[in-house]
Amino acid sequence: MKAADLREKSAADLGELRASLARDVFQNRLKNFTNRLDDTSAMRKTRRDLARVLTLLRAQQVAPAPKAEAKPVAPAPAPKKAKAAAPKKSEAKAAPAEAAAPAATDAPAKKKSTKKSEAKS
Repeated sequence: MKAADLREKSAADLGELRASLARDVFQNRLKNFTNRLDDTSAMRKTRRDLARVLTLLRAQQVAPAPKAEAKPVAPAPAPKKAKAAAPKKSEAKAAPAEAAAPAATDAPAKKKSTKKSEAKS
C-alpha cells in the first residue's frame, strides 16, 4: 500500500482499513505463534501499512479546517517584566571581606599512632 493512494481515501475509508489491518496484525501474530504463518514478512508489511493509515488519520485530525474568512489577528503586547533587585556596583565593593570568604575552622589535632613500631621511634 502506498501513502499516496491512502491520501486519496476519506476518513471513513481509512477507519475501516485501520480496523481491517489491526485484525490482520493480530491474525498474523497468532498464526506465527502456532507455526501456521508461511510468510513471516507479512507481519512486518501489515504493521507498516497500519502505521501509515494511523499516521494519515492523525494528520487529518490535526490539520486545521480551512476557514471561509480569515482575519489577521494583531499580536497582544508582551507584558513588562519586573527587573530583579541586583545589588549596585558600589554596594558590592563595600561588602566586608568576611562575608565573601568562608569562615576558617580549627583543624582537629592529629591522632597519635597506636602501632608499636611507630611508638618506639
